[in-house]
Amino acid sequence: MQADKKWDLISVASIPLIMTLSNSMLIPILPEISKQLNITTFQVSMLITVYSAVAILLIPIAGYLSDRFGRKKIMIPSLLLTAVGGGIAGLSAWFMQGMTIYWLILLGRFLQGMGTAGSAPIVLPLVGDLFRSENDVSKGLGIIETANTFGKVLSPVLGSLLAMVVWYLPFLLIPVFSLISVLLVAFLVKPPKGSSKPKESRKGTTAFVPFSEFLHSVVQIFIKKGRWLVAIFAIGGFIMFVIFGVLFYLSTTLEEKYHIDGVYKGLILAIPLASLCISSFLTGRWIGTNKKTMKWVTFSGLFIVTLSLLSICWFSSIYIMISVLIITGLGIGVSLPILRCNDYGRH
Repeated sequence: MQADKKWDLISVASIPLIMTLSNSMLIPILPEISKQLNITTFQVSMLITVYSAVAILLIPIAGYLSDRFGRKKIMIPSLLLTAVGGGIAGLSAWFMQGMTIYWLILLGRFLQGMGTAGSAPIVLPLVGDLFRSENDVSKGLGIIETANTFGKVLSPVLGSLLAMVVWYLPFLLIPVFSLISVLLVAFLVKPPKGSSKPKESRKGTTAFVPFSEFLHSVVQIFIKKGRWLVAIFAIGGFIMFVIFGVLFYLSTTLEEKYHIDGVYKGLILAIPLASLCISSFLTGRWIGTNKKTMKWVTFSGLFIVTLSLLSICWFSSIYIMISVLIITGLGIGVSLPILRCNDYGRH
């Protein structure tokens, strides 16, 4: 890998790390949010749903804008938007009262979702801009994935640790994390000259695609490839639902039934996430490009997830429950890299 691009890659890798922390470190404090604001389980779950839904809807538009105006010109304002969203959530919890806090936190999460859409997904094409060698690009993406994985495992521990000081402190740390990433990207990431400019057509004119044509091309892709795209999106949605549902259930159960809170709860929440990350990493290195193998590995992973979630209903022991959730993490982990390969066309 090019030595002169080391700091570029470290700066870019800070984005998935910070975006993962900004979302997942809230998981261990969701039960506490419910108690502090006196809101229902559905209302507290919307703090995750709004963030994810907004990000999903805006990711294609953010990608289009990054091609039009340049990666950094979209990433930096998006990171700042993430900081603003976290600031609104944290400050409202600090200074406001009643249900006003909940609605302002929800607004903050909405803005965070917008910021995530304009920053995290653009990391992948930016790595492609930074490196010309296919081997360097592959190594760079591996480092990005490692940062993302580290964020997943660290987030419940960090979230629990911060909440021991005050329950809304994780929200207040989001602007700090985001601004660190802004400074790193602004001053250390230097894409190759011309990589952020619209490509030229053979006639020498700008080959920039108007937004209407972009939307038309997206519709055409769904018409031609809709069968497998819908399947991948549905499986991905199911997996995300299971991940956050299981973590929320485990967090609530540990606190209410077993009276385990604080850092100990965060460490326990990190166990199934570590299982997920390790199996995802190993599967990504092993799977190769065989489409048939990808299909059956995904099927096997989802089958394992289904069996483990069904079996958890029959056990009351915390040790067995955590063991079953480790197996659930393994099943999800083997499926995730395959879905990413199809989503981003890396294979």
